[in-house]
Amino acid sequence: MANTNLARALPSKYEELDQAIADKIAKDAERNDAEIRFPRENLEALAEIGWAGVLTEPQYGGLGFSHIDFAEASYRIGQADASTGLVYVMHVGAVQTINLFGNHDQKERWLKAGGRFLLGTYSTSERASGGHWWYNFSEASRDGSDYLVNAEKSFTTSSGKADYYVLQTRTPGAKDQTDITFFIVNGKAPGITPGRWDALGVRANHSGSIKYEGVKVPQRDRLGQEGQGKDIIYHGVSPVYLIGLGAVWEGVAKGALDAATAHVTGFVHQDKNKSLADYQAIRQQLGEVKVLLESLRPWRNELAAKLDELQRAGKPQGEILIPLTEFKVHAAEVANKAAAAALTVTGGYGYRRGKLERLFRDARAAIAMGPSNTIAREWIGKVLVGQPLELFYEGGE
Repeated sequence: MANTNLARALPSKYEELDQAIADKIAKDAERNDAEIRFPRENLEALAEIGWAGVLTEPQYGGLGFSHIDFAEASYRIGQADASTGLVYVMHVGAVQTINLFGNHDQKERWLKAGGRFLLGTYSTSERASGGHWWYNFSEASRDGSDYLVNAEKSFTTSSGKADYYVLQTRTPGAKDQTDITFFIVNGKAPGITPGRWDALGVRANHSGSIKYEGVKVPQRDRLGQEGQGKDIIYHGVSPVYLIGLGAVWEGVAKGALDAATAHVTGFVHQDKNKSLADYQAIRQQLGEVKVLLESLRPWRNELAAKLDELQRAGKPQGEILIPLTEFKVHAAEVANKAAAAALTVTGGYGYRRGKLERLFRDARAAIAMGPSNTIAREWIGKVLVGQPLELFYEGGE
């Protein structure tokens, strides 16, 4: 029989993570939101304890943990600050794309990086295709054996702040819209111009536009083979992005519920000598959110475990693209429900500038972030009725 006293004494795998969230991420959330201040220091704090490389093998400077751990970290960070959570998810997603499709040289230079922390992100969507972020009109050109990138990306988290961008664009001389190639683009390369970011919510994640004008990319920084981009999108970019994204919104829901519960149990109407928690209508609203929130954790862990299983078996993680998409949709809606309920039960106090008001604004971004819930439901519905999910031909050309 296990020694339960010893088990309780052992430190949690997440102890250092929780400390970093409490000491840095939660502490700076309001200031970063108010000042539209990019949370670089938060990512550096996560990197110091290894969590920026949660999925990366130790030989390349990472922890070598599971997707379950990555999703749990995203959830915990999301409770404190959605902006930092999104920057974290995009970074880990970019890293994991290099983990899965990069070569030894790329992992040494961009992941291990001589012990330095390099912040990565995705740069994918284009204004012309809107929420169809996987569909590009830009096309790389050749510069001898190297490449030149000319592209305008509409939304890139960490725009102008990342050390490198995992960028997708059409292959030089592309045969059709599925002929896509990925590149690792140095964030300090000449020709990169980030746009201004000022938004309703997630104001610190700098998810602005970014322009690439004649940006030279060495051949050694092509990620995978020419034309392999479609496989990378389905089986590299989408799975880790979706599980992390859903986990952040789950965290936002938990953060809103916890803050609302603390307020209603601590606030007393002195004229009636009753706390807000004594009102049945308020308890019912909180209870409804609690039930919805409880549906997310087991689903998240099941999907993350499946990603680990597929990776160990060398199988494409895109096999569970639709269940991951469903999780993202549900988590986004629960976050919005929780944030709205929190403002309702706390009255004017929640409506003032502060954590609950910030969570309400942040949660709204969950609906729009690609795939938007509208587009995602179309994916889910097509598969449900037996129609093919071919993302690259929906708009024609």
